[in-house]
Amino acid sequence: MKILAISDVASKALWGPQCRERLEGVDLILSCGDLPRAYLEFLTNFTAAPILYVHGNHDKSYAAQEPGGCICVDDGVYVWRGLRVMGLGGSLRYNQESPYQYTERVMRRRIAKLRPKVRRLGGVDLLLTHAPARGLNDGEDLPHRGFECFNELLDELQPQWFVHGHIHLSYDCKLPRICTRGATTVINATERYLFDVPDIDYKPAKRFFFFQSFSASFIR
Repeated sequence: MKILAISDVASKALWGPQCRERLEGVDLILSCGDLPRAYLEFLTNFTAAPILYVHGNHDKSYAAQEPGGCICVDDGVYVWRGLRVMGLGGSLRYNQESPYQYTERVMRRRIAKLRPKVRRLGGVDLLLTHAPARGLNDGEDLPHRGFECFNELLDELQPQWFVHGHIHLSYDCKLPRICTRGATTVINATERYLFDVPDIDYKPAKRFFFFQSFSASFIR
């Protein structure tokens, strides 16, 4: 399947008249946050691919109104065509201006709440976050520092992919778009990046979506 990862910068190539053409063949869209709500809603008009998203530290407006037609996977594990996606949005806390900033302690607590759900699914294939892991192409300043607990999570779950945003590639010309940590491929989704995921031989009896709060639209 073809997956389009987007983050932080609304792509001029997609937010325009050629959107449908450029999204042709895309099976799934993953948003790592800090994108205008109108941008995500615009994309839903030109593709049948689901748009899964987590919150960025600048997505304060989402608290009042989430992007229509998209699926928030923050603090959840979503399974689509066998691909198990774990969502953990937000950045390290550096001020009080956004509800999507967290201390290491709070992020560890969020991860702990998801562990029973991950065990029920037998693991995770893709970790979707806004912030990077500490020391993995993150910044030294507090606003752009990654989470240390993400490193522990990668070592524990060993997902095949770790897709994040937050660190604009324009910050440093030496920042890689793709790197690895152990067996995990790490992708910086800034603006847009298209990649392929092999079809997964997974045939669940029903579609699962695990979330902290109950939603009648999904099955626990």
